[in-house]
Amino acid sequence: MRRHFILLVLLVFAGACSSGRVEVRIPPQPLIPPDGKTIMVASWYGKKFHGRPTASGEIFNMYGHTAAHKSLPFGTLLRVTNPANGRSVVVKINDRGPFVKGRDLDLSYGAAKQLGLIQKGTSVVYVDFIGRDNRYIRQVKYVATEGPYTIQVASFNDPINAFRLKRILKYSYDNVYIMKVRVNGVLYYRVRIGRFPSRSFAESLARRLAREGYSVIITSYEEVS
Repeated sequence: MRRHFILLVLLVFAGACSSGRVEVRIPPQPLIPPDGKTIMVASWYGKKFHGRPTASGEIFNMYGHTAAHKSLPFGTLLRVTNPANGRSVVVKINDRGPFVKGRDLDLSYGAAKQLGLIQKGTSVVYVDFIGRDNRYIRQVKYVATEGPYTIQVASFNDPINAFRLKRILKYSYDNVYIMKVRVNGVLYYRVRIGRFPSRSFAESLARRLAREGYSVIITSYEEVS
């Protein structure tokens, strides 16, 4: 019986070989970056945000070589390489994002075009950390005379810019809010964080934000209208 079974298996295998239908499935190999490089998933953004302030306060230029990251300090310099074609570009982090699950880096249109990523939309890239422009490290400013205190991160005429920054900050910080203030007939939207009973509590968070690259001011807390 056993000999009949073995013979049947051999006949089936021989028939498959003769018909050319034998498939050998090789599992896909994981992508392993060269030494010193990090793998990230990159996307890109462009026209919709062109000319608007980034989270760092700089005006976004879709044709420049910049990028957004969720947490890297502003001024961080990265060399990004597309492993599919070997093209590289150096970008500077000056914005926050992308806030889409599974994506790590949002490149400007100009950077993505140089890498050949425009048509693909998103792609796995290799990333080298090559330093930081320390001019992005800010000093904490003070205008408050008494508490409670709050931290002002930015002030805008355009509510769209204010609400975008508020959304960005809420990914990393609690109690982010917008204070509307009219000065000489002009309405400003001031993006602020927290209500602190003492100046020392406010200073601790303000120093962190300043090292990250935000131009922060410690001021007196006012009730939101």
